[in-house]
Amino acid sequence: MPKSDHYTGSVYGGLGHLLLCFCQDQNIEIPQQLLDIQNLERFGYHQWYDILCLLDKQIKQPALGLEIAKYVQPRHIGVLGYLAQACTHLGEAIQQYHDFYRLIYDGGPLMARIESDEILIGWDVPKIFTTQTTDEIALAILYQFLLKFTHQQHLVINRVDFRHPQPSNVAYYQKYFNCPVRFSQPHSFLVIPLQTLLQPIHQADQTLQALLLDRAKDQLASLPDITLLDAQIQHAILSGLQQQQANIEYVSHKLGLSVRTLQRHLKKQQSSFQQRVQDIRLALAKKYLLDPHLNLQQIALLLGYSEQSAFQRAFKQWTQQTPQNWRKIANNPLK
Repeated sequence: MPKSDHYTGSVYGGLGHLLLCFCQDQNIEIPQQLLDIQNLERFGYHQWYDILCLLDKQIKQPALGLEIAKYVQPRHIGVLGYLAQACTHLGEAIQQYHDFYRLIYDGGPLMARIESDEILIGWDVPKIFTTQTTDEIALAILYQFLLKFTHQQHLVINRVDFRHPQPSNVAYYQKYFNCPVRFSQPHSFLVIPLQTLLQPIHQADQTLQALLLDRAKDQLASLPDITLLDAQIQHAILSGLQQQQANIEYVSHKLGLSVRTLQRHLKKQQSSFQQRVQDIRLALAKKYLLDPHLNLQQIALLLGYSEQSAFQRAFKQWTQQTPQNWRKIANNPLK
């Protein structure tokens, strides 16, 4: 059964080593959760999210995700890192990143679309399951991938968008990416001019590229499809909650599946549609309860309940606590 607090997905184990390298170089106390994932081939997105949140609270460093990404090396993202170095031009490296992104993070699609003379690239993970730091490190690793792994002296970025609120040190972000940076945007994206894609990679090696492509294809084929479908299910349930239609008919139609096919998929995982809705409602409820500006009636409506009392009963059934008590403890953990 999936963990009720977190988003479905798996992360390449090398990213755990990236966090360890950062902590060691900065003489930061290494959380036990980070030590536990060392030497794992892959680990859960919820572990990645939790460790980044722990480091965020422990270090309290502005733009932490950008700082961590400075340490990324090809080994931290596996075969995809080495494949980039063997490509002939930047556009080819971006295409490989798009084709094999699941080797880095399997659970949410990489969005890449062309608008006019620009290409926009970013991860499609629901905002409620991200923080500014998780978005920072996702875009900064992509930026470092394009800059360092393809041996570019200068990488032109037109703009960077982040979904989360604007921090106080915007100038640092602008200096890091060498371009305008916007916050509170609908999606987190790197916006790259199409002409940049023609920039050559001077250490290109087509023979090596062919060998690495075969290896990447083999690794991709070994990944189960289950997590990608689970991510799509979660997206559809989130959409249903927003429209007061968190029912299996709506979700299966949005996914292009029959109700029976969706039920069979969930049954194979020893889960059910109602369990999935409950998992997402609980994750959202905890996020919303941490926001002091939302009252219980507003949270109930955001979760698709017509009455506050129904939300309160459900939350107590899930956690054995009332929402009010959970909020009080969460906001005052030492009391």
